[in-house]
Amino acid sequence: MDSILNFLIDNKEAIFIIVLSVFLGFEVISNVPSVLHTPLMSGANAISGVIIIGGIILVGHASTSFEWIFGILALFLATLNVAGGYVVTDRMLEMFKKKKK
Repeated sequence: MDSILNFLIDNKEAIFIIVLSVFLGFEVISNVPSVLHTPLMSGANAISGVIIIGGIILVGHASTSFEWIFGILALFLATLNVAGGYVVTDRMLEMFKKKKK
C-alpha cells in the first residue's frame, strides 16, 4: 500500500495530466457533429496505426516478461481499436452513398 501511495505522490503531475486529458477528450468527442465524425475517425485510425508500429518496436526491446506481456496486450487492444474504427467508418460512409433503385 505504501508503494502505491509513494507512486501516486511521486507522479501526481503526470496523473493530473492524464485525468485532465480524459475529461477534455470526452468533452471534445461528445460535441463532434455527425458530419465530422467520419473524417475524424479516419484520421484517428491513421494515428493509431502509427502507434501500433511504435508499440511493435517497443515490444521488441522489452527486457522483462512483464513488459513483453503488457506490450502484447496493449498492441492487441490497439489493433482492435483500429479494426473497429475502420468498420464504423465504413458503415458511416455507406449511409452517404446513393441507394440503388
